[in-house]
Amino acid sequence: MATFLSRLGRLAFRRRGVTLLLWLLIFGGVGFAASSAPAPPADTFSMPGTESQEAFDLLTEKFPDASADGASARVVVRAPEGAKITTPAQRTKVERLVSELGASSPQVVGVANPYKSPDISISKDGTTAYMVVTYKVPAMEVGDKAHDGLDAATERAREAGLTVEAGGDAVKIEQAMGGTGEQIGILICAIVLVLTFGSMIAAGMPLITALIGVGIGISGITALGSTLGLSGTTSTLAMMIGLAVGIDYALFIVSRFRAERAEGRTPEEAAGRAVGTAGSAVVFAGLTVIVALAGLAVVNIPMLTKMGLAAAGTVAVSVLVAITLVPALLGLAPVKVMARKGRLRYAVKPLSDRQQRRAAKHEAKLARKTKPNLGSRWASYVLRHPVAVLLVGVVGLGTVAVPAASLELGLPGEGQMSTETTQRKAYDLLSESFGPGFNGPLMVTVQTTDTKAKAAGDEIGKALGKTAGVASVSPATANKVGDTAILTVIPTTGPTEKKTEELVRELRDTAGGLEQGTVSRILVTGQTAMFIDFSQTLDDALLPYLGLVVGLAFLLLMVVFRSVLVPLKAALGFLLSVAAALGAVVAVFQWGWLADVFGIDAPGPIMSTMPIFMIGVVFGLAMDYEVFLVSRMRESYAHGARPGEAVVDGFRYGGRVVSAAAVIMMSVFSGFIVEDNDFVKMIGFALAIAVLFDAFIVRMAIVPALFALLGKSAWWLPKWLDRILPRVDVEGEKLGEAQAAPRSHRDRTLVG
Repeated sequence: MATFLSRLGRLAFRRRGVTLLLWLLIFGGVGFAASSAPAPPADTFSMPGTESQEAFDLLTEKFPDASADGASARVVVRAPEGAKITTPAQRTKVERLVSELGASSPQVVGVANPYKSPDISISKDGTTAYMVVTYKVPAMEVGDKAHDGLDAATERAREAGLTVEAGGDAVKIEQAMGGTGEQIGILICAIVLVLTFGSMIAAGMPLITALIGVGIGISGITALGSTLGLSGTTSTLAMMIGLAVGIDYALFIVSRFRAERAEGRTPEEAAGRAVGTAGSAVVFAGLTVIVALAGLAVVNIPMLTKMGLAAAGTVAVSVLVAITLVPALLGLAPVKVMARKGRLRYAVKPLSDRQQRRAAKHEAKLARKTKPNLGSRWASYVLRHPVAVLLVGVVGLGTVAVPAASLELGLPGEGQMSTETTQRKAYDLLSESFGPGFNGPLMVTVQTTDTKAKAAGDEIGKALGKTAGVASVSPATANKVGDTAILTVIPTTGPTEKKTEELVRELRDTAGGLEQGTVSRILVTGQTAMFIDFSQTLDDALLPYLGLVVGLAFLLLMVVFRSVLVPLKAALGFLLSVAAALGAVVAVFQWGWLADVFGIDAPGPIMSTMPIFMIGVVFGLAMDYEVFLVSRMRESYAHGARPGEAVVDGFRYGGRVVSAAAVIMMSVFSGFIVEDNDFVKMIGFALAIAVLFDAFIVRMAIVPALFALLGKSAWWLPKWLDRILPRVDVEGEKLGEAQAAPRSHRDRTLVG
């Protein structure tokens, strides 16, 4: 592996112009394909095997009009203080609003007048009413003009004295991404890269190559969207993790190139060894990330499967960019990529007398510089106190992980949005005037073997209405054939409350006992029931997903490091950091600790998709840090160093780069914490804190402590297993035989 990649790196370095041109052609070609491809399909959501999905499929078949996927907006109006919405003056204002909403856009199908169904649409105290605006297109296709028309109509009603707010999927959601916080995070990334490399050219390479890789990946997803059914949101995970690993991979290779140049190798030799060693680590780190993302298929939710596979493809592109485009760019600036202070040392043009004196002075300074750097000093300290460091790290993370035992999963709803949004205000108005359960109605479908579904539905509705926690049950509505009926159940509790989840389970148990005679099937669905099923599906899949990801990664790392204990340690360390990160998320976002500090409006259940996404992203970054750091140790050990010396060497050459990579990712993720949306805050906080724990506590403290305690045993591999496992030579042991000895800094013939 190392020999092959080394040859590839040298080839890309020599043929830098051709390599760069090929990538630019790929970038342009994929971009053109994306721009000319049909529009991606709208988001579709399904959960095979759940009762909610079975009910939705039945509705699509029996009630095609009622189950249409058109968007809707629920507009809530409240009369001025002391007035009733039913008075003639207020009714005139509301009906004018109904008329204006109907004419606000050609996409509007109709608006339900609340005065035609006052028992349902007007509150008992007569102060509040709501109307539903239906659209002929899905939410993703509601245009800007339709959004503007809705906003203008509601604003005119406010000017008339009404309190008007709107919720529903047709209402425009202000983008929470790309704000000031994210821009600050990217700025910090650039600063960290400049400080790490001491060169603007070297700092820019990881950013440029990462953007190219992500651009190709996202464009490819867009180009294949209509063919493979990839919606516009499929690329969300691909963009996040593609950018993260793309920066890391290029950072590792550029750093290794500079280290090889510092040891006296020519630019081409340095590029070959950088791709052969650090590039090997990149390839296997990329494989572990691809395993983690493709493993999302075990959750059995098509949307997540597509997101995972799309992100895996983007990671594969990032790996290819790192091992080919990065050495080509290094070939364009082999001198300027070095730190500015010592750049004369690598000059290829004749030096003036003054420049020669400066270069000689710098050479002498380097020759005298035998003092270990911060990474090697820290590794030496851990080697002297391994038990203390190990106990502090494990106990500390274990303590932070304790709240994770109380993890409650849910899905984002309007009740968790910022209190400044119109969706949240509409949600609160409905809760106050109609009851908390009004925002999360349940739908019950009753299927019969005859055409008397309405009568059967009414009887079943009476039985379900006696269940504790049910506020009301609507009369049954049958389809045209009369063999299926639907009825609406309003809970007494809100859609995200634990009691509502218990009610759904009780209604389903009760419904099962009512199925007899002509009633063949009773199903409980609705948005709230769907959220509950979705959370349960993810909860059930979490442990199998972890087992699959960790198991396959264990096998890959065992091949890479020729050891049983090293991959075991890596997997256990990852699980510890993820548990600690989940504990911190639960404490802050579910329990409300430090809620004021992070600006959290409504502590509540953790978003169901967050643990799965966090595992995928953090696993990728954790394996990056593990492979790059430990591969330097393995390389040193394979070349004859003692176990302790190998640990120090790994930190001397890899500690600074891994720390820089971790700080960069933390900066990017932390930028999301200052955004308005609580769930954007949650994702940003979870990823930032997970990287902090994994990079600086697990990889920088627990890993060297375990190596110190294990000694040579860390690299133990049974002989029978050693014979079976393929040899990939990630540490570059054969590169020394394949390449000539490095020349002195004075003997340079390559132009750079």
